[in-house]
Parts: sequence; structure tokens; C-alpha cells
Amino acid sequence: MRAPFAQNTGRVDSWERAPRAATMNLHEFQAKELFQRYGIAVPRGQVAATPATAAAAATALGGSLWVVKAQVHAGGRGKAGGVKLCRSTAEVSQAAAAMLGTRLVTPQTGPEGLPVHQVYVEQGSPIARELYLSLLLNRDRSRLAFIASQAGGMDIEEVAAHTPEQILKVEIHPAVGLSGYQCRDLAFGLGLEGTQVAAFEKIARGIYQLYIDNDASLVEVNPLIVTKDGGVMALDAKINIDANAVFRQPTVAAYRDPSQEDPMERQASEHDLNYVSLDGDIACMVNGAGLAMATMDLIKLHGGQPANFLDVGGGATPERVTAAFKLILSNPRVRAILVNIFGGIVRCDIIAEGIVAAVKTVGVSVPVIVRLEGTNADVARRQLAASGLAITAASDLTDAATKAVRLAAGRKD
Repeated sequence: MRAPFAQNTGRVDSWERAPRAATMNLHEFQAKELFQRYGIAVPRGQVAATPATAAAAATALGGSLWVVKAQVHAGGRGKAGGVKLCRSTAEVSQAAAAMLGTRLVTPQTGPEGLPVHQVYVEQGSPIARELYLSLLLNRDRSRLAFIASQAGGMDIEEVAAHTPEQILKVEIHPAVGLSGYQCRDLAFGLGLEGTQVAAFEKIARGIYQLYIDNDASLVEVNPLIVTKDGGVMALDAKINIDANAVFRQPTVAAYRDPSQEDPMERQASEHDLNYVSLDGDIACMVNGAGLAMATMDLIKLHGGQPANFLDVGGGATPERVTAAFKLILSNPRVRAILVNIFGGIVRCDIIAEGIVAAVKTVGVSVPVIVRLEGTNADVARRQLAASGLAITAASDLTDAATKAVRLAAGRKD
């Protein structure tokens, strides 16, 4: 009988799988290095950057079965050809050669894919069962939660949609920490027995401590396997670190791979801009995350699609505004720019100065819609009007959104 603290949730809540901004992702081989430090059992493996070193890694690992895995910051590698089972060192070399230097396209990368600079060569494992296990934050409840399922090796969203009874959840009280009974509840819910229960508890405790020590935002094992000899180990490893805490995590910071990051997001971070690329054609430049989200909501409400999330912050300067304009205009899909500023800490006239300088410096060729409210807003509006530039003023946020959608579509009415 399933334990009461590992009950089926009936669904996977939005906080359980929603993508989070401001995270630093680790490659699988890096995550497994951390796993080993915390006593979490993983198969033996080595990272390689050439077909020759991949074959040498297989020889060093020994055995007659290996798995070659493309190292990219995305899931779904197997279906995309980024995971190959090999039965000879020649096959290992061929698999590595087919992956290295390419861009792997998965449902999580988008059509442009991610570059493969390294592969991970791992000993093959005799798999009896595949399970799922992850630890992440329930933001609504301010508690960490383990999510587990007997349907490992599958997207957890698919499991939740089609067999929700297989989803288990255990929340951890911050004052108590992970308890032994919670580990056992999960183990029993996963169908583990005998020595497997103790092995699972060691893995769960290792994941919990790793999460706390390294300021993680997600630790996921998919699949967690039961081997044919009854062992339990992490066959895969995914770790996301809270980017706001990386400054106090020098060991983890060394794992950063800029080649796996969105070039525009990387450029934004160099100017202290909070930027996330989206798929629309209306660029947004806003101060404050909440206002930025509201701006994007209004654009969508009126039939448009935002091209980005961009928060210039409360201490925006003319130089930062210029950098923001250059950044959003580097996206060829942008057909209009909506600037929405509420002047509190930052004065509206400073923003207006930056807008005028940016439009003149960058050479903006798409419509620019500006809504300014707050400190010195009247002064700022006069500055924009006196600039002689083709800047469309908006009286409020709804007016700004409707004008942006209309102009982005090429309508003048």
C-alpha cells in the first residue's frame, strides 16, 4: 500500500516543471561529478572532446558496452540522436565523431539547437527498471519537494498527463529537513524493497544535501535505475543552480559553459540587464520584473507576441538604455519596440535621455512606442517630443500595448 506521505498529486503543478529564469545549468558529466561527491551512485564515465579520446575513454573504463552522450544543456537528447549505445571502441569513436562539432536539436533547444563540444563516455548498465526522481522548490508553499515516479526515462509531463497516479510527491519542512520516513515512503511508492530502500535513502539524502549546499534550483535524475543485480544508481543527472547565488559558489561557477547560453542573454548579463529571449516580434524594455510581465501580458491580450523579457532595473542609465536598444535590435524578428518605464528610483527624464541617444546612435528603423510615468515624466515627454525623432507616445499601458501591436503589424490606423 502506498504510504500516506507519498500520495498521488493527480497532476504536476506548474511550479514543479515550469522553466525558471536566472539559472545556471550544468552538463551531465559535471552533475555526476557533484553526485559522486555526495555519495550518489553513478556509472563510471569520462568526458571526451575528440573521437580518439572517446575511444581511449572506453578502453580505460573497460567492459564491452558503452554509452556515448552528447553534452548539451537540454533534455530529450536520446530522441534527437545525442545518446548512442556502442559495443566496440570503434563504434564509440564513430558515435563521438557524429556528435562532436554539430548542433543538437531537441524539443528544449529550439530549431537552432545547441553546439556539441564534448561527449560523455559511460559504462553500459544492466537495467532492470527505470524510475524518476527530482528535488525542487514549491514556491507556493516555500518548501522543497521530492517528485518521484515509477515511469522513469519518460518526460514527467507526459507521465502526469497520461498516468497521473504514478506521480509521488513529498514536501520537506525547512525546520526539520529530510526525514527517514519520507525516504522510505518514496522508496515503497517506487516499488523498492530490501537493500534497495537503504540505497535509495542514501541517494535521496545526497541529493537533498547537494541541493542545499550548492544553491540549486533543480536536481533531477531521469532515469534512476534499478540494476539487474538489485543496485540503485543515477543513470542521468541534471542540475540547475540559482544564478543569483553563483557568486558564493566558486566550485560550481567554474562549471559555466557560455557556449550553451543564448548569445543575447549572455550579452545582456554583461550590461547588468535581465533579458530572456522569446519568439514574438514586439521588443519590450521595462524597469521592474513585475511591470515587464504585465507589459507582456497586455501585448498578448491585444493580439501581439512579445519578443523578449527585458528589465533594465531600477538604476538604469542612458548607457544601459543604449545597450538595451542595441541588444533588442540584434533580434531580426523585432518589428516594434515598446518602452514602458515607471520612474521611481530612476527618473523618467534620464530614461528619455537614454532613449533619444539610443535611437540616434543605433539607428532604429522600427516603430518605438514609449509610455513614461512617475518622477519627471512630464519633463521626459517634452524631451521626447523635442527630439524630432519618430517616437510614438502612449498615454497609458493599454494605449502603449495596442499601439505596439498595431504598428508591429504594419498598420497606421
